[in-house]
Amino acid sequence: MKKILSFFATALLSFSAMADHHHEAEVTAASEEFNTAYESNDFDTYFGFYTEDAVVFFYGERQSVAAYREEWTASIKAGGGVELNTQSDSRVQMMPSGEVAVLTSFIDNRTRAVDGELTTVRGYETEIWQKIAGKWRVVGLHYNEFVPAN
Repeated sequence: MKKILSFFATALLSFSAMADHHHEAEVTAASEEFNTAYESNDFDTYFGFYTEDAVVFFYGERQSVAAYREEWTASIKAGGGVELNTQSDSRVQMMPSGEVAVLTSFIDNRTRAVDGELTTVRGYETEIWQKIAGKWRVVGLHYNEFVPAN
């Protein structure tokens, strides 16, 4: 009997680990699609990942998703945009429920201002994902750039 119980306990733990790995892969794929949409200036796809009440924090201030979308859309329409947005060293941490995840990564980014000036930076991003109605959505995002050493 002890062997049977040990077998089932091991099997359940294995299934749990496999489920976490599956969720991690889903979150990683969603984040890659999210960041690719940002890089290609596909704001409908990009903003489609956010919940309306997501908490976003850029450059030292919190703003609403609606204000962020309006600002970014206006910049693209005026000739600005993103030329590069590459993630590296991505890490996913699943919360015990399997329905919430935190993904962190380094971001190499190059943007084009409305006047044509290019800016290249390296940043660190934290994305908080929640599975809502079967789809992984961004409920929080924090982005911070590294300041170059002089």
